[in-house]
Amino acid sequence: MTTQPTAGTEPWSIPPLFAQLVDDTGLLGPRDTHPVESVVARYLAARDGAFSGLVGQLACPVSRLPELVKELARSAPARPVDLSLVVDTGLGSVPKALSTVLSRPALLAPRTVETAAPPDVDGVWLDRVAEFVPEDVVAVVEPRRPAHDDPGATDAWLDAVRRVADQGHAPKLRCGGPRPTDAPSTDDVERFVRVVASTGRGFTTLGLHEAVRVESPSARRHGIVNLLVAVARALGGGDVAAALRSTDGGALAAEIGEWSDRAVSGVRGLLSRCGADPAPGSALAGLGLLSR
Repeated sequence: MTTQPTAGTEPWSIPPLFAQLVDDTGLLGPRDTHPVESVVARYLAARDGAFSGLVGQLACPVSRLPELVKELARSAPARPVDLSLVVDTGLGSVPKALSTVLSRPALLAPRTVETAAPPDVDGVWLDRVAEFVPEDVVAVVEPRRPAHDDPGATDAWLDAVRRVADQGHAPKLRCGGPRPTDAPSTDDVERFVRVVASTGRGFTTLGLHEAVRVESPSARRHGIVNLLVAVARALGGGDVAAALRSTDGGALAAEIGEWSDRAVSGVRGLLSRCGADPAPGSALAGLGLLSR
């Protein structure tokens, strides 16, 4: 049964399944609606708030890094911000951006570098990514998914996903965004999950703004809980598509409640991070997945 979380300042206990799962992607939005001051204030408040254990990295495009550094210097965080650096100005800009980050250890700690892959992504290009990203920083690569139903293009996309994983990078799945085509079909999500599960390589997502799938006539809205259950079923030979389509949050939460520590570790070994704005702490607590 779904319950409503009670108010208060006491922090919620975040189990390993959800620990540092949700990244703040606010800085990836337009500057006029997502000013750096507001995003940083929200992120720092969330990191020290009731659902602090849920909060992961702060995603920032390379083009907005200078203003982020300036705002963090003004805010003076108690500890460095875990940073996901998103390449929007070409791979050649990565060394300078990382140098900027590494020169400010009191403000920022680089955790991942994310970049979109060209349509013809190959081993040579992926090797180039590895050259720009330090060994202790995770390289995340988003292969381009076809916007429309095209079996040949979909197969090429999944081949690219496998290629990224086989090269040692983390594939990224875009689950939503400003355009209707940013949200993949359930079939595409299932195919992606199965491919990544077969490689054993962890992946990340962007655009998961719901805890549980919401049926909407205007857009697909996938859910974080759905994806976690889908990954578990992919690892265990279950019905992945049904998990992704379900709108029954209570049933999904009950299934999660039956998982062993080993199952949880396996799921998080694949689904490492979810980019969301805002974070779904209250919704997860309402499903009974978090506790005081």
